[in-house]
Amino acid sequence: MNTSETSQSIHEQIVTLLPRLRRFARNLTRNPHDADDVVQIAVERALTRLDQWRSDARLDGWMFKIVRNAWIDELRSRGRRAKIFLAAEAGEIVGTDSMARETELLSVQSAMARLPADQREAVSLVLVEGLPYREAAEVLDVPIGTLTSRLARGRQALQALLGTEGEDT
Repeated sequence: MNTSETSQSIHEQIVTLLPRLRRFARNLTRNPHDADDVVQIAVERALTRLDQWRSDARLDGWMFKIVRNAWIDELRSRGRRAKIFLAAEAGEIVGTDSMARETELLSVQSAMARLPADQREAVSLVLVEGLPYREAAEVLDVPIGTLTSRLARGRQALQALLGTEGEDT
């Protein structure tokens, strides 16, 4: 495979990752507009820095790390500009699911938004995006023990917020 074909393949893989990147960004930002902006920034960074991606590393983990770093950069920038964060939206209903399903989705989104950022990131990467613990720990730049601790606390907090303690999840 030549360099042009490899580059095309990576571009296609990034396009395939977009829904997952957006979902992760929405969990980080708690705002769909901010999430879209962060994903756009991350994709631009990835495309201009493809030479920094190690072919032996997972592309999704690399992209999640770029999304997270783009959000951190945005928060720092907002702090410097002393901007006020947008009010969190109540939720966005997409599609024609039943009212019970929509209510459940909004409850989960609300519970996720109430988690501390470190727990929300861990839950989002491992439980929502399905990254292995090692990969998620690398994305968050923390030891695997820290990740598992954050994940356990996040699961427990979600169960309490959703009223599912003691149920099989």
